[in-house]
Amino acid sequence: MAETVWSTDTGEAVYRSRDPVRNLRLRIHLQRITSSNFLHYQPAAELWKDLIDLATFRPQPTASGHRPEEDEEEEIVIGWQEKLFSQFEVDLYQNEAACQSPLDYQYRQEILKLENSGGKKNRRIFTYTDSDRYTNLEEHCQRMTTAASEVPSFLVERMANVRRRRQDRRGMEGSILKSRIVTWEPSEEFVRNNHVINTPLQTMHIMADLGPYKKLGYKKYEHVLCTLKVDSNGVITVKPDFTGLKGPYRIETEGEKQELWKYTIDNVSPLAQPEEEERERRVFKDLYGRHKEYLSSLIGTDFEMTVPGALRLFVNGEVVSAQGYEYDNLYVHFFVELPTTHWSSPAFQQLSGVTQTCTTKSLGMDKVAHFSYPFTFEAFFLHEDESSDALPEWPVLYCEVLSLDFWQRYRVEGYGAVVLPATPGSHTLTVSTWRPVELGMVAELRRFFIGGSLELEDLSYVRIPGSFKGEHLSRFGLRTETTGTVTFRLHCLQQSRAFMESSSLRKRMRSVLDRLEGFSQQSSIHNVLEAFRRARRRMQEARESLPQDLVSPSGTLVS
Repeated sequence: MAETVWSTDTGEAVYRSRDPVRNLRLRIHLQRITSSNFLHYQPAAELWKDLIDLATFRPQPTASGHRPEEDEEEEIVIGWQEKLFSQFEVDLYQNEAACQSPLDYQYRQEILKLENSGGKKNRRIFTYTDSDRYTNLEEHCQRMTTAASEVPSFLVERMANVRRRRQDRRGMEGSILKSRIVTWEPSEEFVRNNHVINTPLQTMHIMADLGPYKKLGYKKYEHVLCTLKVDSNGVITVKPDFTGLKGPYRIETEGEKQELWKYTIDNVSPLAQPEEEERERRVFKDLYGRHKEYLSSLIGTDFEMTVPGALRLFVNGEVVSAQGYEYDNLYVHFFVELPTTHWSSPAFQQLSGVTQTCTTKSLGMDKVAHFSYPFTFEAFFLHEDESSDALPEWPVLYCEVLSLDFWQRYRVEGYGAVVLPATPGSHTLTVSTWRPVELGMVAELRRFFIGGSLELEDLSYVRIPGSFKGEHLSRFGLRTETTGTVTFRLHCLQQSRAFMESSSLRKRMRSVLDRLEGFSQQSSIHNVLEAFRRARRRMQEARESLPQDLVSPSGTLVS
């Protein structure tokens, strides 16, 4: 006889099934290995006449017709939450005085029906369902270490008596409140009935009574063959795993007469019929279709597009930090100025903001205030005059840095401005700032002791104000002092139909976009060229005002 290969992996396995768990079927095969049949075997040549034959000690058949050989092997198919009574439960519930709960009386009626119909079909294998009062102490008192002499902790022992809330249990009515929310002196029965785990989990134990023949029905001989757990998500936990191609599991009993048992666990759930699979496929297809429609209704099916010939600008920005300023406790006031022509923003859009007050931190030789203040805005550019070759203007970001001390004295630390990037993407901009100063020591003493300093009435005066209509903007006499820098991080997005249209409108709009992309690089050149054009126009006007005899035919002055 070949040596039996035992399966030593008794850990749990986790499965996920979309089928109803009521279709689950398990086949349990239990067999005793160390049988008394081995003692009955004697070769005929070595049979001693003067010794008593051991076969005379063989038990006789019982009144029920079961022989000991039949009691050593059993195979049975068990369904999910199928109740198979043990001999202990049969003897217990036959006594009506032992019944206390409605479930006990239900079990008593079922056992009486089984006795009238010829007895139960199982002998050693039985089950504990989720409704039974059974706790597997080995499951709850799992070892945390590899020490052989590990003692379960107090928490483990207490958790062994905790019940799990069943899935089919219904909660209380939402409008009905408990009369006693807090029980100050709970009884042991109250704790046992209310100390539950809210995990929606159903449990089933497949057991075996491995007691000696004619001594079935003792709790000490009960052993767990398999534990099944199913939650509301269709996750099935089996411990130990199905046997499959592995060897059988073994159980070695304790006591004076040690016996060795082997058993296997096989999944024999019936396969779904083709029409059932098709019906289930249609149900899931309809379910997923409705869920997709629900998600689409939340998101929306229409993608918001800009009007033809318009460019939409999204800016997600952040005031990162400020450094190099004289005083501590800094905050930044900023706003975005849109050009007066071709640009607009939604009515609800806020184009300004103020950061929180931030204490500076020494970083090398500078003191840095980290704000990490986010802001966002959007604007629209509409190019109506397609024949115009004028370079379009771009929004400008202005900032004002102020300080606030313990005595609520605030001081202007600097002004700055920067043109927003004309290309989409992520950009980190460092804005240099300055502040106006007064002559003399009195202004600095006033700034130090009582706060306050010179301020700009119009922050757009940092650059060329949008309201300025003249040709010359003079800042003569304005004394300034360079202060620190402010760091902005901008994430710019641009949306326009011109990016996807393949028509003449796309070509015309692309020329505008190309000019917009080059605005940040061409703005300084544009200013220089404008200055040269104004200077040349003034020279031309001055030349025309001179007498003709002082001007040569080539246009130069006569010495």
